[in-house]
Amino acid sequence: MQSHKVLIYRSFVNDADEPRFCVACGGELQRAGAPDASHWQCGACGRRTFRNPAVGVAVVVLDGATILLGRRSRGPYVGKWCVPCGYVEWDEDIRDAARRELAEETGLEVELEGVVAVHSNFHDRNKQTVGVWFRGRIIGGALQPGDDIDQLGFFPLMHPPALAFPTDAVVIASLSVSTDG
Repeated sequence: MQSHKVLIYRSFVNDADEPRFCVACGGELQRAGAPDASHWQCGACGRRTFRNPAVGVAVVVLDGATILLGRRSRGPYVGKWCVPCGYVEWDEDIRDAARRELAEETGLEVELEGVVAVHSNFHDRNKQTVGVWFRGRIIGGALQPGDDIDQLGFFPLMHPPALAFPTDAVVIASLSVSTDG
């Protein structure tokens, strides 16, 4: 069934991974306004289609001057490390998503202690996100890699391993500064 969904989605996009046909009537979509506009309009029914970034969440777990990172086990960033992260699902509260993603990737349960950072992620031009990094305090579970993570470890804030995502480096650098001063 999953491959069927992918085929259906692919029938609605062109080589640039942009929407091509209206989901309401099947009419052809055209850029609305400037050539680099982020939305399209159906020539047949007039419905507008937007391409918006997804919302991602990450949980920063610190132990003194070290941070918990996971090594990615698949995809384009395989072998690189990241703050445990994932996407907010439809009808899911952003904080619930953060706790769920951390549990799926690390086996840990956390209490969230506030927002550490919010950044736009542009490293993948076809899959842009807005990321929200929360601080988490461990309240249960057992540290064990899962989902798309094959190793976990605590690393010095000042010397993290090769990171998958540029914004994780920005967040970690800001944590290093705040713990130094």
